[in-house]
Amino acid sequence: MEWYFILLIVLGSIVLFYLLIYLIGFKYFKSVKKRDPAARHFLQIILTYPGVKILIYYRIAHFFWKIKLKLLAEIIMYIGRFITHIEIHPGAKIGKRLFIDHGAGVVIGETSIIGDDVLIYHGVTLGGRKFDHVKRHPTVGNNVMIGTGARILGNVTVGSNVNIAANATILKDVPDGETVIGIWK
Repeated sequence: MEWYFILLIVLGSIVLFYLLIYLIGFKYFKSVKKRDPAARHFLQIILTYPGVKILIYYRIAHFFWKIKLKLLAEIIMYIGRFITHIEIHPGAKIGKRLFIDHGAGVVIGETSIIGDDVLIYHGVTLGGRKFDHVKRHPTVGNNVMIGTGARILGNVTVGSNVNIAANATILKDVPDGETVIGIWK
């Protein structure tokens, strides 16, 4: 292979790397390191964390969703789901510094709204309970921790600073500052 092809690949990789950093931002990596003691440095986070990878796919797909290229957005998210086993609809609205830890089996529906600094563990579903074309998925506030296997179903609102235990099921609104264990209906 000619030297200029190798140089082109290296320069392209560097540009792509900085584009990814721009898309997610340095504050995001700091927030991941703060919430995950196993995170050693940002290169490890960007290369090995599926929750970080799917958010990169999501940010790109959400852009295409907003400019009405919905099929392209869905194809991008399909590829991301295939790679990470995390399903986020490109129409969902996600705030800053969402961290999906471990990630496999997470589902976030089309009309979901997620606030800033939310932590989601694997197997969580933010799903709907209706088939109408209305707001049918949950709204999650800021600084929320959603434990493994939790299910938040329907057009409910989870307030800020809420902790949701593993395998909890939420079917009605949760006020700010609550800790939810079991079935909340």
